[in-house]
Amino acid sequence: MIAKNRARFGVTCLLAAFSLFATQGCSRSREEADARRVADRVRTEFLHAWNNYERYAWGHDALRPLSKAPHDWYGQSLQMTPVDALDTLILMKLDAEADKAHALIVGSLSFDRDIYVKNFEITIRLLGGLLSGYQLTGDKRLLDLAEDLGTRLLPAFNSPTGLPYVYVNLHSGQVRDSVSNPAETGTLLLEFGTLSKLTGKPVFYDKAKQALVETYKRRSQLGLVGSSINVETGQWIDKDSHISGGIDSYYEYLWKCWLLFGDKDCLEMWNASIPAIHKYLADETGSELWYGHADMITGLRTETTYGALDAFFPALLALSGDIPRARRLQASSFKMWNLHGIEPEVIDYKTMQVIVKTYHLRPEIIESTYYLYHYTKDQQYRQMGETIFNDFVKYCRTEAGYTALSDIVTKQQRDEMESFALAETFKYFYLLFAPPGILEFDKVVFNTEAHPLRRTW
Repeated sequence: MIAKNRARFGVTCLLAAFSLFATQGCSRSREEADARRVADRVRTEFLHAWNNYERYAWGHDALRPLSKAPHDWYGQSLQMTPVDALDTLILMKLDAEADKAHALIVGSLSFDRDIYVKNFEITIRLLGGLLSGYQLTGDKRLLDLAEDLGTRLLPAFNSPTGLPYVYVNLHSGQVRDSVSNPAETGTLLLEFGTLSKLTGKPVFYDKAKQALVETYKRRSQLGLVGSSINVETGQWIDKDSHISGGIDSYYEYLWKCWLLFGDKDCLEMWNASIPAIHKYLADETGSELWYGHADMITGLRTETTYGALDAFFPALLALSGDIPRARRLQASSFKMWNLHGIEPEVIDYKTMQVIVKTYHLRPEIIESTYYLYHYTKDQQYRQMGETIFNDFVKYCRTEAGYTALSDIVTKQQRDEMESFALAETFKYFYLLFAPPGILEFDKVVFNTEAHPLRRTW
């Protein structure tokens, strides 16, 4: 009798286990089916933006979607959108569109232009896009363009400190604007370093790394950097410290250059910097975690503001292994998004009042959602991502693409579709929901413009 009972108990347990596995399997299948559905929607909406760029602004830097007119940053096109969006087209397997963009770039893009360009923006968008495009296609013409561009940008580093000037003339090599910031002086090594490794020319790595090190060397005794610095004197102009625009990607590249290149100096600089960020910039308000502003010398709080650009930080925390902080800060970013159904550029997190009402189609919050889903596989992040995407479509879709907002409260639209909307925002939306195998996350490092770079050297 005891043996029979044991047998029945064993069968019951086995059936229960099978039932549990079947239920979990069905649940996972439904979740994956839902994710594929959203991925298809993202791809469709990306095509809506891309096709209208083709229709109204082909060959130009960007589309102004409300006026249906092209826009060039410097009065003549550097093909910002095609270069920036090429790897997104490839990852989404939009082969015909990718081939057409690829042909445009290699057939007509030239950097021999008598124009002053912003070293930082051209590096992250164009140099990063060309390098990623080369790694994805194997077309050496893209690498040749990248090398030509990198060479034309090198004079920017010819300051007394090695910190780069803000602008450089692509034809003459002349430079201008000596007041820069840590993001613009310290967010160059992923791109210049990759170019160096792929061409075998150390000068690109050396110049960009020197700029990163010189920025780091000027941190305060507390370990913080300021908002603006004179690249000729090395003196700080503004001592306000934070993780927002103007500093943000400086911290990002300390960790990512360690990941991509195994550069131990970058790891040491990260390890020396991150405790100061948590000590002086992190701000506990009730149960919530935010990151505010502080004086780099005294560490005293100067502002309780946080915004769309700060929302990259949960991704960086997750990438560097700090999942608990990443989760808490992402919850704060999502609270900011939900204030008005779309995120403002800046809020005061103490009062939850909007300080700057614009929305520029920024990718940072969805980037962090993607990273957190990758590391935790927690379905709440896909649900969060779908909410953000639905709001994005609801308020930013226009007849001729996607447009920024002048006022997130009234939802008044603004005639602007920056190339990063296609390079980053749509890409991170897609990767969050895309089937496995689209991208090997652990084999690439994204630059700050979401261009995946692989260690192929």
